[in-house]
Amino acid sequence: MAGGIPATYVPARNLIFLSLAVGIAEARGAGTVYLGVNAVDYSGYPDCRPAFVDAFRATAALALKRGVEGDPLDVRTPLIDLTKADIVRLGVDLEAPLHLTWSCYREGPAPCGDCDSCALRARGFAEAGVGDPAAAAAGA
Repeated sequence: MAGGIPATYVPARNLIFLSLAVGIAEARGAGTVYLGVNAVDYSGYPDCRPAFVDAFRATAALALKRGVEGDPLDVRTPLIDLTKADIVRLGVDLEAPLHLTWSCYREGPAPCGDCDSCALRARGFAEAGVGDPAAAAAGA
């Protein structure tokens, strides 16, 4: 997390996910797509910024039938302005299955605990005062 684009950057990741999601949403008649990006604890990913999401919304409004007809698809980012600790607290409050979540970019039976994503996650759980079930599974 030394600044700049991290080694874990995946080119066009959210652009691809959102493109598929809005296409499926329009085909199924859904009015909203949710994206779990977060900009507060931003670790250098350009596709997690509000500017990217805003530009994508505008593009989707021009690219989809419903947008051209005046009913653009809603792209929501409910986590974008929350800290990692706030996200953990929200997950606990909603009784989300946090034991099923995975942040690590490395392969293995358990998170590595060393990469930027693991460090951000660990900090979020620690600041929330909540034990991380992924760390428990890794034996940490």
